[in-house]
Amino acid sequence: MIKGTDSEQVIKILKKIPYNKRCLVKELSLNMAASMNKIAKKCFPKASRVTDRFRVQKLALDAVQDIRIAYRWTAISRESQQMQEAKE
Repeated sequence: MIKGTDSEQVIKILKKIPYNKRCLVKELSLNMAASMNKIAKKCFPKASRVTDRFRVQKLALDAVQDIRIAYRWTAISRESQQMQEAKE
């Protein structure tokens, strides 16, 4: 474990691990932070980088929620317009 998220500091510490050992890493699970991607590229050059499932699910859920809210506002607006027309 390395304290902090400063990419240069983390890279400096991880590079203490011999290069041939770091090249054995096949896959890294990352959050979507640019600093983590930079660390992975510089320290584990042969590893595949994968965004962790939680982040992908959250992005999808947020997108669906935005669409749902937009459709709901459209429905409310349409309903209000229809009620106004019915009164007239």
